[in-house]
Amino acid sequence: MADEDQHVPTEPQAAAVPPSPPRRWVWSAMTPVDRQQRLGELGQWVDWLIDHHHLHRKVPRCWYRDGHEPVLEILTALYLGWVRTYVGDPNKTTTLGEIAWIKELHLLTPFLAAPACEASHQAPPPRPGPTGEGLSDWIDSDPDRITAVPYHPAEAEAGRLAYEVHAAEQRKKAAASRAKS
Repeated sequence: MADEDQHVPTEPQAAAVPPSPPRRWVWSAMTPVDRQQRLGELGQWVDWLIDHHHLHRKVPRCWYRDGHEPVLEILTALYLGWVRTYVGDPNKTTTLGEIAWIKELHLLTPFLAAPACEASHQAPPPRPGPTGEGLSDWIDSDPDRITAVPYHPAEAEAGRLAYEVHAAEQRKKAAASRAKS
């Protein structure tokens, strides 16, 4: 195989401007554009994760396809936890944050398997690029996961929580304003 055909993932690059801490990702509540962008972002990180943590035989190559929603959710949770831990979300600062994340990775790894996708033992094929061309081809085919109308499975509760957070912020601003007077 030619050297240019081999893809060696590197650790995700730090952005020039620090990103804001990631929000919760609810795939079904995202717009199709958001789903496509975030799935590409997740795919890049999953490639790094697989290579960095030697998960070639643990994460199915088709983790992003329909039928693997539990795997997608676990990888999403691991990604967001990794970002909060390693990018420095101030809401997740502990002296053992990195160790806690690695423990979670090992705890969840058995749930990433998709035995039906690998009928017999095979060495992992060379990776031609981020999750291979399969992810790009699949996204380009406009699958339901990308094009579905957004809905949140707990929309009412999410709305109530957002209202409570907004109301608390308003009360805090009002109290600060009164304290200055």
